[in-house]
Amino acid sequence: MALQQKKRVLAIDDEAAMTEWLKIVLEHAGYEVRTAFIGARGEEVCRSWRPDAVVADMQLPDMDGVELVRRIRQVDADVEVLVMTASGEAARAAEAVKGGAFDFLEQPVDVDRLLDRLEKAIKQKALADENERLKQKLQERYKFQNVVGKSKVMEELFDLVESVAASDANILIHGENGTGKELIANALHYNSKRGSGPFIKINCAAIPKDLIESELFGYKKGAFTGAAMDREGLFEMAEGGSLLLDEIGEMPSYLQAKLLRVLQEREFRPIGSDRVVRVDFRLICATNVDPEAALREGRFREDLYFRINTITLRVPPLRERTEDIPLLCDCFLEKFRVRYQKNVKTLAAPVYHLLIRNRWAGNVRELENAIERAVLVAKGSEIVEADLPESIRGESSGPDDFIIPPHRTLDEIERMAILQTLQRTNWNKREAAQILGLYRPTLYSKMKKYDIRDGGRAARSSARGSSSTPGSSSAS
Repeated sequence: MALQQKKRVLAIDDEAAMTEWLKIVLEHAGYEVRTAFIGARGEEVCRSWRPDAVVADMQLPDMDGVELVRRIRQVDADVEVLVMTASGEAARAAEAVKGGAFDFLEQPVDVDRLLDRLEKAIKQKALADENERLKQKLQERYKFQNVVGKSKVMEELFDLVESVAASDANILIHGENGTGKELIANALHYNSKRGSGPFIKINCAAIPKDLIESELFGYKKGAFTGAAMDREGLFEMAEGGSLLLDEIGEMPSYLQAKLLRVLQEREFRPIGSDRVVRVDFRLICATNVDPEAALREGRFREDLYFRINTITLRVPPLRERTEDIPLLCDCFLEKFRVRYQKNVKTLAAPVYHLLIRNRWAGNVRELENAIERAVLVAKGSEIVEADLPESIRGESSGPDDFIIPPHRTLDEIERMAILQTLQRTNWNKREAAQILGLYRPTLYSKMKKYDIRDGGRAARSSARGSSSTPGSSSAS
């Protein structure tokens, strides 16, 4: 083993013969070894030399093993410590393990057991180091500049995210499927003071409703049929970090009440347990429905809603930020060009026109899939219209295109543009106003001017009337 590859081990014992024996055994096994006779000196060596593992006697002249483990772990939380105990010290050794020691060895120390436990301890430290490296990589990945968008609405969103990320305020993110809600949640966590802590995520819509409670709270062995062992819940796993509840509107009402109590009291009991668990996490919630509509429909408890929406972040659909489409296309093109080793360098101009005119029901996720498909099937260095999915190519001559009939006045053309935009957005006036570049009060004023009746309201009234007609029936 080359010198620079050797793992470092610090041996601490007040008996010179023992430290010399440890040095010979460990160097013969391929480790680089240093020694110390008292705990304070061992602490200094840990701080300056940074060993991968420490082997220490349980009883030292200046401190015992429990205190030594505590001090070493304060210097380097990842270094693993093996304590050596005399006969009858099992209770103190167990206390040292509880305080952070990797394991203990009874004296006289068996060489094979020493080397076996030492190897396992160093492997565990290497795993911790790798996890830290990956965490740093994640933090780099989720910096704000890696969330793609330069449109006015996205810049406003970025400014708000940056303003609230460092706080512990509860956040509610809402937006359609595929808009990037989870990406915004990642940016919130990894740019906060909790960024080095865990980030636990659960999709409430993807888990059967009768299992969500056990996932969140955890349970004690025997709490219910199938509970074969104690299980830690997501609340407990998120300690010191953040918890993302995606599609929180799908959480059953009774569980929303329990979540509210956890947020208020910052403690809970696992299912079937008398143990009270104190928790400290930041809650981030996401939903693909309008929160106020969910309140009216009873999908959100009002008291929980006002607890979780200290800050509300709306992630706009792609159709409201079409100026970001070229930037997103360049990003996805580079991503898939590298992944599939394709010589595709650009998109033809007509392709951009098609992409900007598309409605993007699946938002950014749908655009990403379209570019991935185009990169895979492209024959040359340029993506052409034929490389796009049929659903996007078909949009170019769809029935929703706005066509100006001849011999119409400007007022008549404006009325037609407003009416068709309202119809295309299913009478969503906020969305229609954004597409038309109008303030909502201005849109209402023009609807009144041109006598445009709310077709969505009329359809809803008609549906309510038909459902109340005697003898009528409805299917859900």
